[in-house]
Parts: sequence; structure tokens; C-alpha cells
Amino acid sequence: MSATVLVDAGGANLGSVRYALERLGADVRVSRDPQEIATAERVILPGVGAAASGMARLRERDLIGVLRGLTQPVLGICLGMQLLYEGSEEGDVECLGPIPGTVRKLAASPATVGSPAIRVPHMGWNTLQFSQADPLLEGIADGAHVYFVHSYAAPVDERTLATCEHGSTFSAVVRSGNRYGAQFHPERSSTVGMRLLANFLTITT
Repeated sequence: MSATVLVDAGGANLGSVRYALERLGADVRVSRDPQEIATAERVILPGVGAAASGMARLRERDLIGVLRGLTQPVLGICLGMQLLYEGSEEGDVECLGPIPGTVRKLAASPATVGSPAIRVPHMGWNTLQFSQADPLLEGIADGAHVYFVHSYAAPVDERTLATCEHGSTFSAVVRSGNRYGAQFHPERSSTVGMRLLANFLTITT
């Protein structure tokens, strides 16, 4: 059994996430093998890009069924978090579905007097506002800065652990049972991101 499996879903952030986990001393393996993913102690699903292409890659690698059925802790990062939802309006895509809800596009707006323009994609550093306590956020301060790159975002609901504001409020960190999600990039978020990854490595079901 591999302690932590990083799903090889073809995302450009795969190598940087692996490096971050190795810096934490994690026993981590990159895999697209359904059996290895199914028997891992915990699973991380990274991803960047569009929902349709992300789901297509998972389908091509015959990973849809195994990812839907995981009972161990699972962490989705950026697009990986969005793919844990039921769907995305980005191409009206059906996603993996263990987290209820639909991911929707962030709204852009022009600059007005006293207000800067809201640009999409949302790219750069922004702050987390905590909604509820969870072991995934232990040791991270409310208002901590993390790094985002995304155009679509998940709704705020009872599963939201932390929010962020970019034109509107969206879920930046979520939990639904054994499924966790971070819309930002922990591997690019300095000590805050490393702490979130380290916390995930201690979570058991």
C-alpha cells in the first residue's frame, strides 16, 4: 500500500505538487493505476485547465469509477477540487459528483469610480476567510494569503471551510465527508500551502 497516491491526471501542476509533498517527507507515488489508487492510504487529485479536458483524461485512463468510490481521505487541488463536484458550467460537464453542487464561472466587471476592475481569470494572491474549523486548516490563520489561478469556482454552502472574495464570494476550501478541496494552489502558496498539505497527510478516516 502506498501511503499517498498523487493521481496522474495529466495536469501541469503534477510535478510541483509531488515536489511539495516530498519536501514534507511524504511517501508519495504518482499513479494512473486504478488498483493502486483504490488501495492508497490517501489520494490527491491535482489539475489545471478546463473541466471537460480534465474529465476526458480521467475517462481515458479508466479512473472515473475508482475516484467516485474512494473511502479514504481525498484532496482535490484547483481543477481537481472542481472535478469532485457534480458538474461544471464550463462546457456543461458532468464531473465526478461526490460533492453536491455545480461549479460556475466567476463574473468579471469593469473598473468604476472607487472600485478596481474584476478580472477573470482570478490570478494571484488573495486571502482566506474561515467559515468553520477543520483539521485541514489547523495552524493556518484566518486571513492567510494563498495563490489562485482559476476562472470557475464552487458555491458557498455548508461544506465550505474557507471562502475567498473576487467580485463575489466563493468556496476556497471545502469538505464533504472524506473529500476535501482547495481551489488555490498549495504548492505555490508558501508556508500556508505547505501547512495545508502537511495537515492533509495526517488525516485518517
